[in-house]
Amino acid sequence: MTRITVVGSFAVGLTIRTDTMPVFGETILGRDFDFGPGGKGSNQAVAVARLGADSALVTCLGQDALASVAIDLYAEEGVDTTHVHQRTERATGAGLIVLNAEGQNFIILDMGANELMDAAFVDTAADRIAASDIVMSVLEIPTAAAERAMTLGRQAGAQTILNPAPARAVPDSLFANVDYLTPNESELRILLGLKPDDPSGTRDLARALRTRGVGTVIVTMGENGALVLNDDNDTVVPTRRVGVVDTTGAGDAFNAGFAVALGDGKPLLDAVAWGAAAGAQACTRLGVVPSLGTREEVEAMLAAGRNIGEHA
Repeated sequence: MTRITVVGSFAVGLTIRTDTMPVFGETILGRDFDFGPGGKGSNQAVAVARLGADSALVTCLGQDALASVAIDLYAEEGVDTTHVHQRTERATGAGLIVLNAEGQNFIILDMGANELMDAAFVDTAADRIAASDIVMSVLEIPTAAAERAMTLGRQAGAQTILNPAPARAVPDSLFANVDYLTPNESELRILLGLKPDDPSGTRDLARALRTRGVGTVIVTMGENGALVLNDDNDTVVPTRRVGVVDTTGAGDAFNAGFAVALGDGKPLLDAVAWGAAAGAQACTRLGVVPSLGTREEVEAMLAAGRNIGEHA
């Protein structure tokens, strides 16, 4: 069984709906309160487990009630929590989301205990990383932690995947040990110091990013598929068109599916197609964790559309 380790984030999302947004000092009544697990690292670790791989998460929680949301989730999904640590200095990460009647929102995010992750924190999971086939990370944790995860993964001979979300300016040293970088189109631009909607061509920008030391850049482009760019490939892998219900978890599903397919030994373009199918499948259900598919669901998605490796 493929061993995949995710060094990443956990946060609880708390959502409430309201007809109008309050002004400062005003108290209003809302409705439909909901909360549940989130965080890109956590989502990807759960998705990897659901797809049948040996999944472990390296993250930091507070010692509070919200931490139990994570612990219960990982017990149910079969994610290894050996390196899920709880600390007293900060609360468990949380995001407050307020939605109005038009679907507009504002979000206040406190990554909390995730911000305690640094290179030394990642080193506590060195044994698990050394035994991994694939090491993944995200940018919802401090840059030093993500960089250390990629470095230890490369030293161990694992394949390394960095999902640079949410994107921000990072040093080139972060990319030196990244085999696969998986930004979406706006993240690609932010990584290069541009505005998220910069009109420059995505392919040209991906080439520019590769000069910073990345092995392969895979730009996810929603329903337009994924651009794969490295020394041997300059290809757009298409994705399955589906009836979209909620795109929120699609990026996490893509990264998990891609990682699992690589671990299965699939060639690069086939692995990207597998990841794209996982991402498309996640768009067919509401929510993030509820939308993450099983191996059977992703394979059914592939069987219903293009063959793996068929390109536009």
